[in-house]
Amino acid sequence: MTDTPGSRRWTALAAVALATFMTYLDNNVVNVALPSIQRDLGLTISGLEWVVSGYILVFAGLLLVGGRLADVFGSRRTFFTGLGIFTVASLAAGLAGSQEALIIARAVQGVGAALLTPASLALLPKLFPDRRERATAIGIWGGVGALALAVGPYTGGVLSENADWGWIFLINVPFGIVTAVVALVSIRTADATGGSLRRLDFGGLAASSAALFALTFALIEGESRGWTSAVILGTFGLAALAALAFLLVEARTAHPMIDLSLFRVRVFSGGLVAMGLWSFGTFGIYFFTALYLQNSLGFSPTEAGAAFVPMALCMAVMAGALSARVAARFGAAATVATGLGLMAVAIGFISTVGAGDGYLDLLPWFLLYGIGGGLLIPLTDMVLGALPTSRSGIASGMFNVSREIFGLLGITVLGAVLNSRQSSHVEHGTAAPAAFLDAYQFTLLIAAAATALGVPLSLYALRRVRPTASSAPVTEETLEPVS
Repeated sequence: MTDTPGSRRWTALAAVALATFMTYLDNNVVNVALPSIQRDLGLTISGLEWVVSGYILVFAGLLLVGGRLADVFGSRRTFFTGLGIFTVASLAAGLAGSQEALIIARAVQGVGAALLTPASLALLPKLFPDRRERATAIGIWGGVGALALAVGPYTGGVLSENADWGWIFLINVPFGIVTAVVALVSIRTADATGGSLRRLDFGGLAASSAALFALTFALIEGESRGWTSAVILGTFGLAALAALAFLLVEARTAHPMIDLSLFRVRVFSGGLVAMGLWSFGTFGIYFFTALYLQNSLGFSPTEAGAAFVPMALCMAVMAGALSARVAARFGAAATVATGLGLMAVAIGFISTVGAGDGYLDLLPWFLLYGIGGGLLIPLTDMVLGALPTSRSGIASGMFNVSREIFGLLGITVLGAVLNSRQSSHVEHGTAAPAAFLDAYQFTLLIAAAATALGVPLSLYALRRVRPTASSAPVTEETLEPVS
């Protein structure tokens, strides 16, 4: 399992958390810097969009591949491979002198992140075989990831306003080097020695990647190209066909990526959906509330990014210090359901803050949202624990796929609702600021309702599961199938 001494395990956790921070940060660090990048490189609108979406498209599309490679060839080896690719690609992005060079570098960053992210999470069960320690480690890991979501826009704003925009990528280089040094010294888990190309299930890898690429592309491009356009409908159809092909391949191959029977395990399948609902609400909140802060309250991009930091800090503290204790005392079902419930309540109250209000009117609900989000960390432990340690890579990949795809759904679905309602108000003579505010508030109510669906789901899927009650590993025998 691991020969990493106790004190060194926590040093290894620092490397794993820092690597996760880097990849999550690059999901949204570039948004605030886009005007500066466009001016310097003369980007077209299409090019500007692909600077953002190229990374997300490749990242989401290859997550299951990265998870499977971690299982077959070892999470440690995959971790260092992904870290190397991501760091070099970040250097190339920071030094890019043309639109094409920047887009290619961002896509290669996505390849590195797709290897690094599932491998990082898959290392935790091996570094921390004791369930109590692992719950704490996953809490810290989750808190760092939450912090990256909020720090991204703020970091992008500060660097683009006070330095060259290239530093939003170049800053990854010293972080990547430090992470590699710390990881080399501290991560001593034994990698798989029997890794073989024959175990890779190329059919499943190809089909899953095609499905995720197509679905992610359709979600990213649907708004600009039109949801009923031939390209978008055709891409959704391709995603569905590839997903069907994946299921057929997995049912017949000798070495499947995923044992499809695991979806009958309620903790695994229910946990993935619950994580998706969290992501649906969180991505939508960050994206549309950032617009509200700038359009209605007059915040600068940097100020809007900074506004989320208290929320993220609160989420990080809850995730790292308290969520495991709460789950040990009250059980995973009650803890996760309470977290989603608090988030839904917070979103509902955020929707009541109007144009004449200020940031202090939002802050209490931001903090409540952070508390709720921090309580969802036991969900990560449950999803990982639903598969044996030898499959922790693919479990991590699926966990992150749920997070990314539902997050994109949050932005696209809620964005479509917001745009439709705003356009309707403008057509009927409502002033644009008032139309945006009404549409934004209505959209938040939908996000609140979607997040609230996770409450009964969590109470059902995670019932009688106490993630830190013993040090014994979770096996399929300890999990109840869906009934």
